[in-house]
Amino acid sequence: MPLPRLAQPVLDDLSRSIDESASLATLDGPDILYIGRSETRRILGVDLSVGSRLPAWCTSMGRVLIAALPAAERQAHIPANLTARTPKTITDHAELDAVLDGIAADGYCILEQELELGLRSVAAPVRDGTGQVVAALNVGTQAARTSLRDVRRIIVPAVIRAAATLTEAIRLQRRG
Repeated sequence: MPLPRLAQPVLDDLSRSIDESASLATLDGPDILYIGRSETRRILGVDLSVGSRLPAWCTSMGRVLIAALPAAERQAHIPANLTARTPKTITDHAELDAVLDGIAADGYCILEQELELGLRSVAAPVRDGTGQVVAALNVGTQAARTSLRDVRRIIVPAVIRAAATLTEAIRLQRRG
């Protein structure tokens, strides 16, 4: 079963359980490519659907995917010039490298209004049967509606659980 079809029930359950949109993406050069999405009725400024692309270096899913790469391969997915999308966007390569190291160690990413002001997002890696990161799963929320404390308390664990559920489904499908 293709990954998007396998992921859809997980994305739908996650979205329904926390009343936020959930997405799945893969790394494609300097971009992330959305391959799955479950939306709530709320409208964020970022209009996303399957097939959408965003710069990997300044998105939660992109950072999770880049952080999973060996350090020598990371730069192939990060542009030489990091142009700020908001006043909060990290544009220093050394600072971004440190953030990526932290994401690799933590196993998830919280992006705090770096892609768009007012948008917070959380992503976690999805792995195949060999342990290789093959996608990232995320939830986006409005900063005005969801405090950073609630992001850490509610959304981070939910995203990590959903990514683990999808990872297990991939593992079981591979064995079957």
